[in-house]
Amino acid sequence: MKLYEYMAKEIFRNHGIVTPKGCVFSSPEGIKEYVETIGSVVIKSQVLAGGRGKAGGIKFADTPEEAVARAKELFASQLKGSSVNELLVEEKLKIDQEIYLGLAIDRAHRRPVLLASKAGGMEIEQVPAEQIIKRLIDVSVGVQPYTTREISRRLGVSGEVAKKLSDLLVKLYQIFVTYDAELVEINPLVISGTDIYAADGKMTLDDDASFRFRSDIPHVEEKTELEKKASAIGIAYVDLEGEIGVMANGAGITMATLDLIKDYGMNARNFMDAGGGASRETVAQALEILLSTKPKSLLINIFGGITRCDEVAKAFIDVKKSVEINIPVVIRLVGTNEEAGIEILQANGIESYKNIKDAVTAVVALTQKKGAYHDNFDQ
Repeated sequence: MKLYEYMAKEIFRNHGIVTPKGCVFSSPEGIKEYVETIGSVVIKSQVLAGGRGKAGGIKFADTPEEAVARAKELFASQLKGSSVNELLVEEKLKIDQEIYLGLAIDRAHRRPVLLASKAGGMEIEQVPAEQIIKRLIDVSVGVQPYTTREISRRLGVSGEVAKKLSDLLVKLYQIFVTYDAELVEINPLVISGTDIYAADGKMTLDDDASFRFRSDIPHVEEKTELEKKASAIGIAYVDLEGEIGVMANGAGITMATLDLIKDYGMNARNFMDAGGGASRETVAQALEILLSTKPKSLLINIFGGITRCDEVAKAFIDVKKSVEINIPVVIRLVGTNEEAGIEILQANGIESYKNIKDAVTAVVALTQKKGAYHDNFDQ
């Protein structure tokens, strides 16, 4: 379970980690008066998606009037499929240096791993490996002072800042253990003079430990509206940011399909696992969800076991008759009732691939408008 930034920061403060002065608002009311007391502010959308800044979910304001205007814009926006219902309004910090700090689980070593980098403010996935400090933590002893001193030295901080950073790292590990976390992250940790602030905060808790979650942890619903809609019909669905809508049956085949699309130079618009026994009606509803995301193309990859290829084919034809499909569609059907499914598609002018690499090559070519496979383009 992910926590909103303001929730993570409340936990940080309760453990002695300093955060910028801020307040959470669920409407523009009261923001003007609050900003009058603290001056220039940063206004942050409270959504669970990453990359809020790039998506326009973080605004800056120097006056109360400007803050109210920016807040109204954010409340009226959709950020990566999620409505913005709360805003965190914080004082704008003077930044001398930004650092990344995080604790996660290294599953290969079955230990917590402490991560640090001078490249604060960047998504850690985008930071070159040689710029990331990694230290595995022995859970029997926790984070020791010699570890924190080494990390401070490698981050290039010294004196009073190094002392505060060492103390913060110990507290961060205490939070990680106390709350059964999978991830605790500060990105960035801001150094301002001799002070340090957790300018952002992220926490993900282990769902398998939910039976012993502390009473001060609120339940957070992570799903977007589309994810909730898919869940209601028994479909596993996750919003992504690519161009190609994907439906497959089974988590493994879906992930493999996403990886192949990536290998061929593009990205999936979503993860959708229709399951091993999805009915014709369920498949039709799943297709309608996919089309509502406005992908540039659609790839259906079915390995028929319990799910019958002819039922998938019929479901696609049902949707095609009721909804205008004006994007390229590539279908791969293999398995139970494969021949019947292919016949249904061919009767409606649609070809089906047997080889998934051929199908991915086709959908990528169509998406890129190279025109190499227009015989599969459903006009």
